[in-house]
Amino acid sequence: MNPSLIFFCFLVYTLILFLVTWITARRATNRAFFIGNKNSPWYVVAYGMIGASLSGVTFMSVPGWVGTTQFSYMMVVVGYLFGYFVIATVLMPLYYKLNLTSIYTYLEARFGFWSYKTGSFFFLLSRTIGASFRMFLVVNVLQVFVFDAWHIPFAITVLIFIILILLYTFKGGIKTIIWTDTVQTTFMIAALVLSIILIIRQMGTDFSSVFNAVLDGPYSKMVFTDWNDKRFILKQLLSGAFIAIVMTGLDQEMMQKNLSCRSLKDAQKNMFSFSISLVFANFLFLFLGAILFIFAAHEKIALPLRSDDLFPIIAIKYLSPLAGIIFLIGLISAAYPSADGALTSLTTSFSIDFLGMNKKNNITERQKQKIRYFVHCSFAIVLLIVIIIFRAINDRAVIDKLFTIAGYTYGPLLGLYSFGLFTRFEVRDKFVPWIAITSPVICYFLSDSSEYLFNGYKFGFELLIVNGMITFAGLLIFRKPKNPVSLMSHQG
Repeated sequence: MNPSLIFFCFLVYTLILFLVTWITARRATNRAFFIGNKNSPWYVVAYGMIGASLSGVTFMSVPGWVGTTQFSYMMVVVGYLFGYFVIATVLMPLYYKLNLTSIYTYLEARFGFWSYKTGSFFFLLSRTIGASFRMFLVVNVLQVFVFDAWHIPFAITVLIFIILILLYTFKGGIKTIIWTDTVQTTFMIAALVLSIILIIRQMGTDFSSVFNAVLDGPYSKMVFTDWNDKRFILKQLLSGAFIAIVMTGLDQEMMQKNLSCRSLKDAQKNMFSFSISLVFANFLFLFLGAILFIFAAHEKIALPLRSDDLFPIIAIKYLSPLAGIIFLIGLISAAYPSADGALTSLTTSFSIDFLGMNKKNNITERQKQKIRYFVHCSFAIVLLIVIIIFRAINDRAVIDKLFTIAGYTYGPLLGLYSFGLFTRFEVRDKFVPWIAITSPVICYFLSDSSEYLFNGYKFGFELLIVNGMITFAGLLIFRKPKNPVSLMSHQG
Protein backbone atom coordinates (compact mmCIF):
# COMPACT_ATOMS: atom_id res chain seq x y z
CA MET A 1 0.00 0.00 0.00
CA ASN A 2 1.07 3.54 -0.69
CA PRO A 3 2.22 5.32 2.50
CA SER A 4 0.27 8.41 1.47
CA LEU A 5 -2.96 6.39 1.25
CA ILE A 6 -2.37 4.93 4.70
CA PHE A 7 -1.72 8.36 6.15
CA PHE A 8 -4.82 9.75 4.41
CA CYS A 9 -7.00 7.06 6.05
CA PHE A 10 -5.49 7.89 9.42
CA LEU A 11 -6.13 11.59 8.91
CA VAL A 12 -9.76 11.16 7.82
CA TYR A 13 -10.53 8.93 10.78
CA THR A 14 -8.93 11.42 13.15
CA LEU A 15 -11.02 14.26 11.70
CA ILE A 16 -14.18 12.24 12.40
CA LEU A 17 -13.13 11.97 16.04
CA PHE A 18 -12.49 15.71 16.21
CA LEU A 19 -15.99 16.35 14.86
CA VAL A 20 -17.47 14.17 17.65
CA THR A 21 -15.24 16.00 20.13
CA TRP A 22 -16.44 19.39 18.96
CA ILE A 23 -20.07 18.34 19.41
CA THR A 24 -19.64 16.77 22.86
CA ALA A 25 -17.05 19.05 24.49
CA ARG A 26 -18.83 22.38 24.14
CA ARG A 27 -19.35 24.05 27.50
CA ALA A 28 -17.64 21.11 29.25
CA THR A 29 -16.87 21.66 32.94
CA ASN A 30 -14.50 19.92 35.34
CA ARG A 31 -17.40 17.72 36.44
CA ALA A 32 -18.09 16.80 32.82
CA PHE A 33 -14.39 15.96 32.31
CA PHE A 34 -14.21 13.69 35.37
CA ILE A 35 -17.62 11.94 35.45
CA GLY A 36 -19.58 13.18 32.40
CA ASN A 37 -22.07 15.01 34.64
CA LYS A 38 -23.36 11.53 35.60
CA ASN A 39 -25.61 11.65 32.58
CA SER A 40 -24.21 9.01 30.21
CA PRO A 41 -26.73 6.53 28.71
CA TRP A 42 -25.78 3.04 29.93
CA TYR A 43 -26.16 1.39 26.51
CA VAL A 44 -23.78 3.93 24.95
CA VAL A 45 -21.21 3.28 27.70
CA ALA A 46 -21.59 -0.50 27.31
CA TYR A 47 -21.12 -0.40 23.55
CA GLY A 48 -18.15 1.93 23.74
CA MET A 49 -16.46 -0.12 26.45
CA ILE A 50 -16.15 -3.04 24.02
CA GLY A 51 -13.66 -1.03 21.99
CA ALA A 52 -11.93 0.33 25.09
CA SER A 53 -11.48 -3.18 26.53
CA LEU A 54 -10.32 -4.81 23.31
CA SER A 55 -7.87 -2.10 22.24
CA GLY A 56 -5.05 -2.37 19.73
CA VAL A 57 -3.55 -5.18 21.81
CA THR A 58 -6.50 -7.45 21.08
CA PHE A 59 -6.69 -6.35 17.46
CA MET A 60 -3.11 -7.37 16.67
CA SER A 61 -1.72 -9.44 19.51
CA VAL A 62 -4.58 -11.90 20.12
CA PRO A 63 -4.74 -13.18 16.50
CA GLY A 64 -0.96 -13.66 16.44
CA TRP A 65 -1.02 -15.32 19.86
CA VAL A 66 -3.11 -18.18 18.45
CA GLY A 67 0.04 -19.69 16.96
CA THR A 68 1.49 -20.54 20.40
CA THR A 69 -1.52 -20.63 22.73
CA GLN A 70 -4.28 -21.86 20.36
CA PHE A 71 -7.76 -20.90 21.64
CA SER A 72 -6.81 -21.26 25.32
CA TYR A 73 -7.33 -17.50 25.74
CA MET A 74 -11.09 -18.18 25.52
CA MET A 75 -10.90 -19.73 28.98
CA VAL A 76 -9.49 -16.44 30.24
CA VAL A 77 -12.39 -14.66 28.54
CA VAL A 78 -14.92 -17.00 30.18
CA GLY A 79 -13.22 -16.18 33.48
CA TYR A 80 -13.88 -12.51 32.72
CA LEU A 81 -17.61 -13.17 33.10
CA PHE A 82 -17.15 -14.18 36.74
CA GLY A 83 -15.01 -11.11 37.35
CA TYR A 84 -17.54 -8.76 35.79
CA PHE A 85 -20.27 -10.28 37.95
CA VAL A 86 -18.23 -9.41 41.06
CA ILE A 87 -17.70 -5.89 39.77
CA ALA A 88 -21.42 -5.34 39.13
CA THR A 89 -22.63 -6.81 42.43
CA VAL A 90 -19.85 -5.90 44.89
CA LEU A 91 -17.71 -3.00 43.70
CA MET A 92 -20.24 -0.87 41.81
CA PRO A 93 -22.70 -0.65 44.72
CA LEU A 94 -19.81 0.50 46.93
CA TYR A 95 -18.62 3.16 44.48
CA TYR A 96 -22.10 4.54 43.91
CA LYS A 97 -22.95 4.53 47.61
CA LEU A 98 -19.84 6.56 48.40
CA ASN A 99 -20.47 8.81 45.36
CA LEU A 100 -16.84 8.49 44.26
CA THR A 101 -15.08 10.32 41.45
CA SER A 102 -11.77 8.57 42.01
CA ILE A 103 -12.36 5.01 43.20
CA TYR A 104 -9.19 5.09 45.31
CA THR A 105 -10.69 7.55 47.79
CA TYR A 106 -12.39 4.46 49.25
CA LEU A 107 -8.99 3.35 50.55
CA GLU A 108 -8.55 6.59 52.48
CA ALA A 109 -11.88 6.14 54.24
CA ARG A 110 -11.19 2.47 54.94
CA PHE A 111 -7.51 2.50 55.91
CA GLY A 112 -5.95 5.96 55.83
CA PHE A 113 -3.74 8.38 53.97
CA TRP A 114 -0.87 6.08 52.97
CA SER A 115 -3.13 3.29 51.80
CA TYR A 116 -4.99 5.77 49.63
CA LYS A 117 -1.82 7.13 48.05
CA THR A 118 -0.45 3.61 47.55
CA GLY A 119 -3.57 2.44 45.71
CA SER A 120 -3.59 5.48 43.46
CA PHE A 121 0.14 5.20 42.76
CA PHE A 122 -0.16 1.58 41.65
CA PHE A 123 -3.01 2.53 39.32
CA LEU A 124 -0.94 5.35 37.81
CA LEU A 125 1.95 2.95 37.30
CA SER A 126 -0.25 0.19 35.86
CA ARG A 127 -2.20 2.40 33.51
CA THR A 128 0.87 4.27 32.26
CA ILE A 129 2.63 1.02 31.35
CA GLY A 130 -0.50 -0.65 29.98
CA ALA A 131 -1.53 2.32 27.83
CA SER A 132 2.00 2.62 26.48
CA PHE A 133 2.00 -1.06 25.48
CA ARG A 134 -1.29 -0.63 23.64
CA MET A 135 -0.33 2.60 21.91
CA PHE A 136 3.02 1.16 20.85
CA LEU A 137 1.32 -1.43 18.64
CA VAL A 138 -0.46 1.14 16.52
CA VAL A 139 2.31 3.69 16.38
CA ASN A 140 4.78 0.98 15.37
CA VAL A 141 2.56 -0.07 12.43
CA LEU A 142 2.27 3.54 11.26
CA GLN A 143 6.03 3.87 11.61
CA VAL A 144 6.84 0.73 9.60
CA PHE A 145 4.33 1.26 6.80
CA VAL A 146 4.22 5.07 6.56
CA PHE A 147 6.79 7.15 8.39
CA ASP A 148 9.84 4.95 7.71
CA ALA A 149 9.22 5.55 4.01
CA TRP A 150 9.31 9.28 4.71
CA HIS A 151 12.40 8.96 6.96
CA ILE A 152 10.57 10.35 9.99
CA PRO A 153 11.96 9.15 13.37
CA PHE A 154 9.82 6.94 15.60
CA ALA A 155 9.81 9.56 18.37
CA ILE A 156 8.18 12.08 16.03
CA THR A 157 5.52 9.53 15.04
CA VAL A 158 4.70 8.95 18.71
CA LEU A 159 4.61 12.69 19.33
CA ILE A 160 2.12 13.25 16.49
CA PHE A 161 -0.16 10.48 17.76
CA ILE A 162 -0.13 11.75 21.36
CA ILE A 163 -0.71 15.36 20.34
CA LEU A 164 -3.83 14.31 18.42
CA ILE A 165 -5.15 12.40 21.44
CA LEU A 166 -4.27 15.30 23.72
CA LEU A 167 -6.20 17.75 21.57
CA TYR A 168 -9.46 15.81 21.42
CA THR A 169 -9.50 14.85 25.12
CA PHE A 170 -8.18 18.16 26.43
CA LYS A 171 -11.51 19.76 27.19
CA GLY A 172 -14.29 17.17 27.16
CA GLY A 173 -12.60 14.33 29.04
CA ILE A 174 -14.88 11.42 29.92
CA LYS A 175 -17.91 13.17 28.41
CA THR A 176 -16.18 13.15 25.01
CA ILE A 177 -14.68 9.68 25.37
CA ILE A 178 -18.05 8.02 26.04
CA TRP A 179 -19.15 9.05 22.54
CA THR A 180 -15.86 8.68 20.64
CA ASP A 181 -15.63 5.13 22.01
CA THR A 182 -18.91 4.25 20.30
CA VAL A 183 -17.56 5.44 16.95
CA GLN A 184 -14.34 3.53 17.46
CA THR A 185 -16.06 0.30 18.55
CA THR A 186 -18.20 0.40 15.39
CA PHE A 187 -15.19 0.77 13.11
CA MET A 188 -13.18 -1.88 14.95
CA ILE A 189 -15.89 -4.58 14.88
CA ALA A 190 -16.67 -3.78 11.24
CA ALA A 191 -12.96 -4.10 10.38
CA LEU A 192 -12.75 -7.44 12.21
CA VAL A 193 -15.70 -8.95 10.35
CA LEU A 194 -14.69 -7.54 6.95
CA SER A 195 -11.11 -8.78 7.39
CA ILE A 196 -12.37 -12.33 7.97
CA ILE A 197 -14.60 -12.10 4.88
CA LEU A 198 -11.82 -10.75 2.65
CA ILE A 199 -9.29 -13.38 3.74
CA ILE A 200 -11.78 -16.18 3.08
CA ARG A 201 -12.49 -14.74 -0.39
CA GLN A 202 -8.76 -14.45 -1.12
CA MET A 203 -8.39 -18.16 -0.34
CA GLY A 204 -11.14 -18.97 -2.86
CA THR A 205 -13.30 -20.87 -0.39
CA ASP A 206 -16.40 -20.28 1.74
CA PHE A 207 -17.06 -19.56 5.40
CA SER A 208 -18.36 -23.05 6.20
CA SER A 209 -15.21 -24.72 4.87
CA VAL A 210 -12.90 -22.36 6.75
CA PHE A 211 -14.94 -22.69 9.95
CA ASN A 212 -14.61 -26.49 9.81
CA ALA A 213 -10.90 -26.21 9.02
CA VAL A 214 -10.40 -24.04 12.10
CA LEU A 215 -12.37 -26.37 14.38
CA ASP A 216 -10.62 -29.49 13.07
CA GLY A 217 -7.16 -27.90 12.97
CA PRO A 218 -4.46 -27.52 15.62
CA TYR A 219 -5.33 -23.93 16.52
CA SER A 220 -8.78 -24.36 18.08
CA LYS A 221 -7.79 -26.24 21.23
CA MET A 222 -9.23 -24.39 24.24
CA VAL A 223 -8.76 -26.72 27.20
CA PHE A 224 -5.34 -27.77 28.52
CA THR A 225 -5.30 -30.19 31.45
CA ASP A 226 -1.59 -30.26 32.38
CA TRP A 227 -1.46 -28.23 35.59
CA ASN A 228 2.21 -27.33 34.98
CA ASP A 229 1.24 -25.67 31.68
CA LYS A 230 0.61 -21.91 31.71
CA ARG A 231 -2.54 -22.68 29.70
CA PHE A 232 -4.02 -25.05 32.30
CA ILE A 233 -7.79 -24.45 32.28
CA LEU A 234 -8.18 -23.67 35.98
CA LYS A 235 -5.32 -21.16 35.82
CA GLN A 236 -6.96 -19.50 32.83
CA LEU A 237 -10.41 -19.27 34.39
CA LEU A 238 -9.16 -17.92 37.71
CA SER A 239 -6.75 -15.55 36.00
CA GLY A 240 -9.53 -14.25 33.76
CA ALA A 241 -11.81 -13.57 36.71
CA PHE A 242 -9.19 -11.68 38.66
CA ILE A 243 -7.80 -9.87 35.61
CA ALA A 244 -11.32 -8.54 34.99
CA ILE A 245 -11.70 -7.49 38.62
CA VAL A 246 -8.42 -5.58 38.79
CA MET A 247 -8.16 -4.25 35.22
CA THR A 248 -11.79 -3.12 35.15
CA GLY A 249 -13.23 -3.01 38.67
CA LEU A 250 -10.13 -1.57 40.36
CA ASP A 251 -9.09 0.55 37.40
CA GLN A 252 -9.98 4.25 37.38
CA GLU A 253 -10.19 4.42 33.59
CA MET A 254 -12.81 1.70 33.21
CA MET A 255 -14.76 2.63 36.33
CA GLN A 256 -14.77 6.31 35.42
CA LYS A 257 -16.94 5.44 32.43
CA ASN A 258 -19.29 3.35 34.56
CA LEU A 259 -19.53 6.06 37.21
CA SER A 260 -20.71 8.48 34.53
CA CYS A 261 -23.97 6.50 34.20
CA ARG A 262 -27.13 7.99 35.66
CA SER A 263 -27.58 5.38 38.39
CA LEU A 264 -26.21 2.17 39.85
CA LYS A 265 -28.91 0.18 38.07
CA ASP A 266 -27.86 1.65 34.72
CA ALA A 267 -24.19 0.96 35.45
CA GLN A 268 -25.00 -2.68 36.24
CA LYS A 269 -26.97 -3.04 33.00
CA ASN A 270 -23.94 -1.67 31.22
CA MET A 271 -21.58 -4.16 32.88
CA PHE A 272 -23.68 -7.26 32.21
CA SER A 273 -24.42 -6.45 28.57
CA PHE A 274 -20.83 -5.40 27.89
CA SER A 275 -19.37 -8.58 29.41
CA ILE A 276 -21.49 -10.89 27.24
CA SER A 277 -20.67 -8.92 24.07
CA LEU A 278 -16.97 -9.12 24.90
CA VAL A 279 -17.02 -12.95 24.86
CA PHE A 280 -18.28 -13.02 21.27
CA ALA A 281 -15.87 -10.30 20.16
CA ASN A 282 -12.84 -12.14 21.59
CA PHE A 283 -13.91 -15.38 19.94
CA LEU A 284 -13.99 -13.60 16.57
CA PHE A 285 -10.44 -12.33 17.13
CA LEU A 286 -9.22 -15.85 17.92
CA PHE A 287 -11.07 -17.16 14.87
CA LEU A 288 -9.36 -14.49 12.78
CA GLY A 289 -6.02 -15.59 14.21
CA ALA A 290 -6.56 -19.19 13.14
CA ILE A 291 -7.56 -18.03 9.64
CA LEU A 292 -4.39 -15.91 9.40
CA PHE A 293 -2.19 -18.92 10.16
CA ILE A 294 -4.16 -21.10 7.71
CA PHE A 295 -3.83 -18.39 5.05
CA ALA A 296 -0.07 -18.06 5.69
CA ALA A 297 0.35 -21.81 5.21
CA HIS A 298 -1.87 -21.76 2.10
CA GLU A 299 0.15 -18.94 0.51
CA LYS A 300 3.51 -20.22 1.84
CA ILE A 301 4.13 -16.98 3.74
CA ALA A 302 7.02 -17.08 6.22
CA LEU A 303 5.80 -16.36 9.74
CA PRO A 304 7.27 -13.19 11.28
CA LEU A 305 9.56 -13.35 14.31
CA ARG A 306 7.01 -11.40 16.36
CA SER A 307 3.52 -12.85 16.25
CA ASP A 308 2.02 -9.34 16.62
CA ASP A 309 3.22 -8.57 13.08
CA LEU A 310 1.30 -11.39 11.35
CA PHE A 311 -2.01 -9.57 10.88
CA PRO A 312 -0.57 -6.29 9.51
CA ILE A 313 1.85 -8.10 7.18
CA ILE A 314 -0.91 -10.22 5.61
CA ALA A 315 -3.46 -7.41 5.48
CA ILE A 316 -1.15 -4.84 3.92
CA LYS A 317 1.20 -6.96 1.80
CA TYR A 318 -0.78 -10.03 0.70
CA LEU A 319 -4.39 -8.90 0.43
CA SER A 320 -6.14 -6.27 -1.66
CA PRO A 321 -5.69 -2.53 -0.95
CA LEU A 322 -9.25 -2.53 0.42
CA ALA A 323 -8.26 -5.14 3.02
CA GLY A 324 -5.26 -3.04 4.00
CA ILE A 325 -7.41 0.05 4.45
CA ILE A 326 -9.94 -1.89 6.52
CA PHE A 327 -7.15 -3.27 8.72
CA LEU A 328 -5.67 0.18 9.33
CA ILE A 329 -9.04 1.72 10.17
CA GLY A 330 -9.74 -1.13 12.57
CA LEU A 331 -6.33 -0.83 14.19
CA ILE A 332 -6.55 2.93 14.61
CA SER A 333 -10.08 2.65 16.00
CA ALA A 334 -8.84 0.02 18.45
CA ALA A 335 -5.91 2.15 19.54
CA TYR A 336 -7.55 5.48 20.20
CA PRO A 337 -9.84 4.22 23.04
CA SER A 338 -6.81 2.87 24.91
CA ALA A 339 -4.93 6.13 24.67
CA ASP A 340 -7.70 8.66 25.24
CA GLY A 341 -9.24 6.82 28.19
CA ALA A 342 -5.86 6.28 29.79
CA LEU A 343 -4.88 9.94 29.50
CA THR A 344 -8.19 11.08 30.96
CA SER A 345 -8.13 8.61 33.86
CA LEU A 346 -4.49 9.38 34.69
CA THR A 347 -5.36 13.07 34.80
CA THR A 348 -8.40 12.39 36.99
CA SER A 349 -6.56 10.16 39.44
CA PHE A 350 -3.56 12.46 39.87
CA SER A 351 -5.70 15.61 40.10
CA ILE A 352 -7.96 14.17 42.77
CA ASP A 353 -5.80 11.61 44.59
CA PHE A 354 -2.52 13.53 44.74
CA LEU A 355 -3.45 17.17 44.22
CA GLY A 356 -6.73 16.95 46.15
CA MET A 357 -8.57 19.06 43.58
CA ASN A 358 -11.99 17.93 44.83
CA LYS A 359 -11.13 19.24 48.32
CA LYS A 360 -9.81 22.65 47.28
CA ASN A 361 -12.66 25.06 47.86
CA ASN A 362 -10.35 28.08 48.02
CA ILE A 363 -9.59 28.12 44.29
CA THR A 364 -11.89 28.89 41.39
CA GLU A 365 -13.13 26.49 38.72
CA ARG A 366 -10.94 28.33 36.24
CA GLN A 367 -7.84 27.69 38.38
CA LYS A 368 -8.79 24.03 38.73
CA GLN A 369 -9.14 23.84 34.97
CA LYS A 370 -5.64 25.23 34.46
CA ILE A 371 -4.22 22.66 36.89
CA ARG A 372 -6.05 19.90 35.05
CA TYR A 373 -4.68 21.08 31.70
CA PHE A 374 -1.13 21.03 33.07
CA VAL A 375 -1.54 17.50 34.49
CA HIS A 376 -3.08 16.31 31.22
CA CYS A 377 -0.12 17.57 29.17
CA SER A 378 2.39 16.18 31.68
CA PHE A 379 1.01 12.66 31.42
CA ALA A 380 1.06 12.92 27.63
CA ILE A 381 4.82 13.53 27.87
CA VAL A 382 5.22 10.57 30.24
CA LEU A 383 3.41 8.27 27.80
CA LEU A 384 5.63 9.52 24.98
CA ILE A 385 8.78 8.58 26.90
CA VAL A 386 7.51 5.15 27.99
CA ILE A 387 6.44 4.19 24.44
CA ILE A 388 9.89 5.04 23.10
CA ILE A 389 11.51 2.95 25.84
CA PHE A 390 9.14 0.06 25.20
CA ARG A 391 10.01 -0.10 21.51
CA ALA A 392 13.64 -0.67 22.45
CA ILE A 393 12.86 -3.65 24.72
CA ASN A 394 9.81 -5.30 23.13
CA ASP A 395 10.54 -8.95 22.38
CA ARG A 396 7.27 -10.91 22.61
CA ALA A 397 3.52 -10.66 22.13
CA VAL A 398 2.31 -7.46 23.75
CA ILE A 399 -0.77 -9.05 25.29
CA ASP A 400 1.45 -11.59 27.04
CA LYS A 401 3.67 -8.84 28.40
CA LEU A 402 0.65 -6.69 29.32
CA PHE A 403 -0.93 -9.38 31.50
CA THR A 404 2.44 -10.24 33.04
CA ILE A 405 3.01 -6.62 34.09
CA ALA A 406 -0.59 -6.45 35.34
CA GLY A 407 0.17 -9.37 37.63
CA TYR A 408 2.84 -7.32 39.36
CA THR A 409 1.24 -3.87 39.42
CA TYR A 410 -2.44 -4.67 40.03
CA GLY A 411 -1.78 -7.37 42.64
CA PRO A 412 -1.37 -4.90 45.55
CA LEU A 413 -4.67 -3.25 44.58
CA LEU A 414 -6.37 -6.64 44.64
CA GLY A 415 -4.99 -7.33 48.11
CA LEU A 416 -5.94 -3.90 49.46
CA TYR A 417 -9.53 -3.99 48.24
CA SER A 418 -10.02 -7.61 49.29
CA PHE A 419 -8.81 -6.84 52.79
CA GLY A 420 -11.02 -3.76 52.98
CA LEU A 421 -14.15 -5.48 51.71
CA PHE A 422 -13.91 -8.90 53.34
CA THR A 423 -12.38 -8.17 56.75
CA ARG A 424 -13.30 -5.76 59.50
CA PHE A 425 -9.76 -5.00 60.60
CA GLU A 426 -7.89 -1.75 60.32
CA VAL A 427 -4.23 -1.74 59.32
CA ARG A 428 -1.11 0.10 60.37
CA ASP A 429 -1.43 2.60 57.56
CA LYS A 430 2.23 3.65 57.40
CA PHE A 431 3.29 0.05 56.60
CA VAL A 432 0.97 -0.31 53.60
CA PRO A 433 3.35 1.18 50.96
CA TRP A 434 6.11 -1.21 52.06
CA ILE A 435 3.77 -4.20 51.91
CA ALA A 436 2.59 -3.17 48.44
CA ILE A 437 6.17 -2.87 47.16
CA THR A 438 7.42 -6.06 48.80
CA SER A 439 4.64 -8.26 47.41
CA PRO A 440 5.51 -7.83 43.68
CA VAL A 441 9.19 -8.34 44.49
CA ILE A 442 8.42 -11.67 46.17
CA CYS A 443 6.23 -12.62 43.20
CA TYR A 444 9.02 -11.89 40.76
CA PHE A 445 11.40 -14.26 42.53
CA LEU A 446 8.66 -16.90 42.86
CA SER A 447 7.93 -16.70 39.14
CA ASP A 448 11.59 -16.74 38.20
CA SER A 449 12.29 -19.84 40.33
CA SER A 450 8.93 -21.60 40.15
CA GLU A 451 10.10 -24.56 38.06
CA TYR A 452 12.85 -25.30 40.58
CA LEU A 453 10.78 -24.62 43.71
CA PHE A 454 7.54 -26.28 42.64
CA ASN A 455 8.63 -29.31 40.65
CA GLY A 456 8.29 -27.90 37.15
CA TYR A 457 5.31 -25.63 37.80
CA LYS A 458 5.25 -22.48 35.65
CA PHE A 459 3.35 -19.42 36.77
CA GLY A 460 1.00 -17.89 34.23
CA PHE A 461 -1.37 -15.00 34.75
CA GLU A 462 -2.41 -16.51 38.10
CA LEU A 463 0.61 -14.69 39.50
CA LEU A 464 -1.82 -11.79 39.93
CA ILE A 465 -3.79 -13.85 42.47
CA VAL A 466 -0.61 -14.85 44.33
CA ASN A 467 0.42 -11.20 44.46
CA GLY A 468 -2.94 -10.20 45.91
CA MET A 469 -2.76 -12.99 48.49
CA ILE A 470 0.72 -11.92 49.63
CA THR A 471 -0.47 -8.32 49.97
CA PHE A 472 -3.53 -9.54 51.90
CA ALA A 473 -1.31 -11.61 54.21
CA GLY A 474 0.97 -8.61 54.80
CA LEU A 475 -1.99 -6.43 55.74
CA LEU A 476 -3.23 -9.15 58.09
CA ILE A 477 0.15 -9.35 59.81
CA PHE A 478 0.36 -5.58 60.22
CA ARG A 479 -3.26 -5.05 61.20
CA LYS A 480 -4.10 -3.03 64.27
CA PRO A 481 -4.41 -5.42 67.23
CA LYS A 482 -7.54 -3.98 68.80
CA ASN A 483 -10.94 -2.51 68.00
CA PRO A 484 -11.83 -4.11 64.65
CA VAL A 485 -14.21 -1.78 62.88
CA SER A 486 -17.45 -2.45 61.15
CA LEU A 487 -17.13 -2.43 57.40
CA MET A 488 -20.43 -0.59 57.05
CA SER A 489 -19.15 2.22 59.25
CA HIS A 490 -16.63 3.00 56.50
CA GLN A 491 -19.21 2.83 53.79
CA GLY A 492 -21.84 4.97 55.36
